[in-house]
Amino acid sequence: MPTVLRIGPYRFFFYAGDRAEPPHVHVRREKSEAKFWLDAVGRERNRGFRAVELRRIERLVLEHAEKLRTEWHEYFEA
Repeated sequence: MPTVLRIGPYRFFFYAGDRAEPPHVHVRREKSEAKFWLDAVGRERNRGFRAVELRRIERLVLEHAEKLRTEWHEYFEA
């Protein structure tokens, strides 16, 4: 599970077995986790984050989408 970004309490990472899926990132804080698609940024699922916090995380994913996509391709296409 490579961590590709940390912002405040949030850890942005990939699961090593995610290669067969379209580019996405998982975001975790404590026991909460969400998954966001990267090509057309949008939430795929949420486990534990409240709506207000999800919107904050989605803004962070949008803000860093280019870096996250680059990291995805470097990790899975290496």
